[in-house]
Amino acid sequence: MNNSASVPSSKVRVGSSQPAESSFKRKRGMFQKDLQHMMYGFGDDSNPLPETVALVEDIVVDSFDKQSDTPKLNRCTELLSMNEELKQARKAFEVDEEKLASVD
Repeated sequence: MNNSASVPSSKVRVGSSQPAESSFKRKRGMFQKDLQHMMYGFGDDSNPLPETVALVEDIVVDSFDKQSDTPKLNRCTELLSMNEELKQARKAFEVDEEKLASVD
C-alpha cells in the first residue's frame, strides 16, 4: 500500500520539474558557433574552450533575460546613470583639488 501511495507523488514531482530543466537545456548551445566566431574576432583562440563559450553564452542569455524584465532593466539603467553621475562628480572634485594645490 505504501508503494502505491509514494508512486503518484514521485510522478508529480518529476513531471513538474522536468519541463523547466529540459527547456533550459534546449536554450543552451544555440549561440555557441556564433560566440566562438565573435570571441575569435575579439582576440581569443580560434577554438576556445567549450566551458568558456558556455559561460559567455550564459552571460549573454542572462542579459537578454534581464532586458525582458522591465523592473530589472529600469534598475540597471538607473544604476548605470548614477555611476556616470558619480564619475562626473569625482572628476570635478579632482579638478578642484588641482586648482587648490596650484594656488598654494
